[in-house]
Amino acid sequence: MVNERPLRIIHCFRSPIGGIFRHVRDLAEYHARQGHDVGIVCDSSTGGAYEDALFDEIRPFLSLGMFRLPIRRSVSPSDLRALWGSYREIRSLQPDVLHGHGAKGGAIARVIGSVLRVNRYRVARLYSPHGGSLHYSRDTFAGNAILRIEHLLESFTDALVFVCDFEHDTYVAKVGKPRCRSERIYNGISDRDFDTVYPREDAADFLYIGMLRDLKGPDVFIEAFAKTERRVGRPLSALMIGDGPDEAKYEHTMLRLGLGRRIAMMPAMKAREAFAMTRAVVVPSRAESMPYIVLEALAAKVPVIASRVGGIPEVLGNDNIALAEPADADALAAAMARSVTDPKWRMQVMPDPDRFKGTFSASVMAASMMKLYRELLPRRGHKAGCTVSARLA
Repeated sequence: MVNERPLRIIHCFRSPIGGIFRHVRDLAEYHARQGHDVGIVCDSSTGGAYEDALFDEIRPFLSLGMFRLPIRRSVSPSDLRALWGSYREIRSLQPDVLHGHGAKGGAIARVIGSVLRVNRYRVARLYSPHGGSLHYSRDTFAGNAILRIEHLLESFTDALVFVCDFEHDTYVAKVGKPRCRSERIYNGISDRDFDTVYPREDAADFLYIGMLRDLKGPDVFIEAFAKTERRVGRPLSALMIGDGPDEAKYEHTMLRLGLGRRIAMMPAMKAREAFAMTRAVVVPSRAESMPYIVLEALAAKVPVIASRVGGIPEVLGNDNIALAEPADADALAAAMARSVTDPKWRMQVMPDPDRFKGTFSASVMAASMMKLYRELLPRRGHKAGCTVSARLA
């Protein structure tokens, strides 16, 4: 068959933490096991010991290696150095596919892929926003500029890959209807993540796990926890696991509210280790795309209470009683209180396990992505171009 040779795939992204890094690791492992050559280009200035351990796990699957260089979060003149350094490395690897993740990764993949095309080198250029720049608003100068850049870069894109319908709809609303091919491919998790995690005897009532920054809602979680205790009329317990720039602020808030002994804080760890320490995961984010922590928890049979943001309702179901309006501590507390007072609550909020696995497994995600890669690569004697897909119209 045409184009059935192994592909050379390079994933470009900025920060090796959180959902994007998980997404890339899963794709890299699945595609490497199928015989493809995979490499990574990402930032060298973020991440710590936990992320270093994750790199060690994925390194055996990166036959094209891993290239790390400083890539700042904000737009700056140093981006030109990052582009030049990435270009030299990527050009030498002769990729078939450049897949950019997040705003910075998307820019690197598409700009470099386009330069390679000027030199008559054919490479498929893909971009997955993963939320990223779509969190910005056109009402601000910076947001308007970033969304205009997204619109401009679309001309250098062969396919946009959205991880949920919400992300696609947000892109259309803020950037415009895609002028190139677009696909929705849900995030997926590996088969090993579908093993049940049972809570320890001393498990906390609630767990927050993720980045300690306001966008993810740790402050909402703390306030909602205090309100939940008042609703149920007894002390409860909680864990906050993660690292981030606002950690000290949240510690101060807990002390001010007198919760220091009932909410414990721990550094970042693997999600499945954390799941054994709780009876319910709380995702209080103000904005999300398709957070992996929701998929991982549900696969491990740990119920989730979450803000109604991003693609979370696509996973739980839009009418799920475990959903609360974002940044609303009262609504979140109501859902949390119900989880500890209603014996039927767990049965009502958990999705059908077979349907869930059939939709959100990494094998499905990786197969769909490979099919897209193949379709974007030109047949011999044909030119690759930007085509419009009606699947997300």
